[in-house]
Amino acid sequence: MKVVFVTSNEGKFREARSIGERYGVEVEWRKMEYLEPQGSDLVEIAKRSAEILAERLKEPFFIEDSGLFIPALKGFPGPYSSFVFKTIGNEGILKLMEDVEDRRAYFLAVVAFFDGERVMTFEGRVDGSIAREMRGSEGFGFDPIFEYEGRTFAEMGEEKNEVSHRRRALERLFEYLSKAYPDRRE
Repeated sequence: MKVVFVTSNEGKFREARSIGERYGVEVEWRKMEYLEPQGSDLVEIAKRSAEILAERLKEPFFIEDSGLFIPALKGFPGPYSSFVFKTIGNEGILKLMEDVEDRRAYFLAVVAFFDGERVMTFEGRVDGSIAREMRGSEGFGFDPIFEYEGRTFAEMGEEKNEVSHRRRALERLFEYLSKAYPDRRE
């Protein structure tokens, strides 16, 4: 079966395509910019974004929104992760965390799927910590500073797809699709 992934981030698309293959789901990339509402709840942001996009796209599609949440920084950058990455980057987060002992962090991903009539959301989370320095050259975004079981996501390369927050959310979507549309599997 095919499903459209609306994103401007090629890294996210490649990750989704790789995960989808395991479920017999062909992920098609639709590079489109869309206005993302702001707010403090990632689930509501993803759901509202999909509802806005559904006014333009009538076919089934999904979008994904994710954020890095750092409890010691009261959840910052959270739903503002994309903006924070573009403005202060990994270096800025490391600077904010310089004298912080509690380095716990988690990535949360929310996939919002529009089936042609309604929007459903699927979540995935992975817990880790903020590294003390950037490490690794793979991945994108905060991957060089997010440590999971001793390695950063940027050091893990393709292994990241096995444990990522996005994978967990996408697996929930792809499991739903394979059960809801069993006759559309190829």
